[in-house]
Amino acid sequence: MKILLTGATGYIAQRLLPVLLENGHEVVCCVRDKTRFSLEKFANENVSLAEVNFLDEKSLQNIPEDIDAAYYLIHSMAVTKGDFEDLETISARNFKERIEQTQAKQVVYLSGIVNEEKLSKHLVSRKNVEAILSSGTFALTTLKAGIIVGSGSASFEIIRDLVEKLPVMITPRWLDTKAQPIAIRNVIEYLLAVLMNQQAFNQSFDIGGPDVLTYKQMLLKFAAVRGLKRKIWVVPVMTPKLSSYWLYFVTSTSYALATNLVNSMKVEVVCSENKIREFVSITLIPYESAIKSAFDKIEQHQVVSSWKDALTSKTLDQGIAHYIEIPSFGCFKDVRIRKMQNPDRALDKVWAIGGNNGWYYANWLWVLRGFLDKLFGGVGLRRGRKHPTELANGESLDFWRVLLASKMQKRLLLYAEMKVPGEAWLEFRVKNDTLIQEATFRPKGLAGRLYWYLSLPFHFFIFRGMINKIVK
Repeated sequence: MKILLTGATGYIAQRLLPVLLENGHEVVCCVRDKTRFSLEKFANENVSLAEVNFLDEKSLQNIPEDIDAAYYLIHSMAVTKGDFEDLETISARNFKERIEQTQAKQVVYLSGIVNEEKLSKHLVSRKNVEAILSSGTFALTTLKAGIIVGSGSASFEIIRDLVEKLPVMITPRWLDTKAQPIAIRNVIEYLLAVLMNQQAFNQSFDIGGPDVLTYKQMLLKFAAVRGLKRKIWVVPVMTPKLSSYWLYFVTSTSYALATNLVNSMKVEVVCSENKIREFVSITLIPYESAIKSAFDKIEQHQVVSSWKDALTSKTLDQGIAHYIEIPSFGCFKDVRIRKMQNPDRALDKVWAIGGNNGWYYANWLWVLRGFLDKLFGGVGLRRGRKHPTELANGESLDFWRVLLASKMQKRLLLYAEMKVPGEAWLEFRVKNDTLIQEATFRPKGLAGRLYWYLSLPFHFFIFRGMINKIVK
């Protein structure tokens, strides 16, 4: 079958795509920016790209008409600008209208469990999207999940941050809310099982794992798996705003996502009875087993996808390719050039920069910059990196975004997603036995120029020390 996969650079789609290909399907991946998606790692002629922005109705014409089914895996909960409810409504309507013009017989939509009258904005939006899609001429299958547990998932990484950083937690009362976590492997199995399954047509199903737990129990069970002793006290005095700040500063999530998560966590997400188990036979993975499996993937450096790689702002809406050509007019630059005795080893060190490896020189200053970024509502330094030695276009790297990572061109180009009064690039290029390290800053107004001049003393030591360590 020919399958349309939306949100192809997202966490779920990146897990689903290889499974669809293994099952012999032809997959068309919808991406906003082709430069963020690498076809090389799949080495499969049955996968292709369609550049589509679901907020731009005209771009949906890039979706081919001869598709048999489609997966709708789009959400905007982590956006930092605009109302994500409006964005999701526009996306869903545009998608529905275009799919009605194709040969698609089914759309599979992954949503959130909705079983309370008073819902968060996030769950209200998901319910609204389902209503829009269900009005289409195609058959809709909706799978509703709560907490998804897997290496790189937002839920897993946030719980991990809390448990591994805080031996004692004074927490808001929403930690007593019940949820039914499900392993990412089971989510993918369900998504595959309902594909073109007529018993699933025009049906909605809650999917969850075998355990119903409070968020407090999830934290304690996570700690037990990791061999950590943790104390948690739940207090009723934390307002949603305080809770959001608490989650934002302790974990690697953005404040926008933290706010939406806190509002969602106040709502119980437990599966209601449904008939999916009557025609879908899969073995549900317990919560603790899902955690162990996630850490196995992490330790083997096999994290396929991470929620941190999602673009959470409009900064790069014009596409990564738009920023690859570094401007020169009206910019400040710090250029360092060094000769190398071992170019290959230096290139490997460039590719391993950031994350747990640090930035090679005055790392405490990078940590301080990340902390200050958090204080001003930025992404901070906690996103880290997905793999210790490999990089790909579009991935997050601490408070940078990878614009270009080409070992063939021997070039790594990063774009700053930290809070700065302007735009910043950091580039590494290897030419023969020479390493070129170039920092570029395009200031915005007087504040941008003041920022650059105030940073100059730090740049002198940091950038000089960093390139010296790389070539050493």
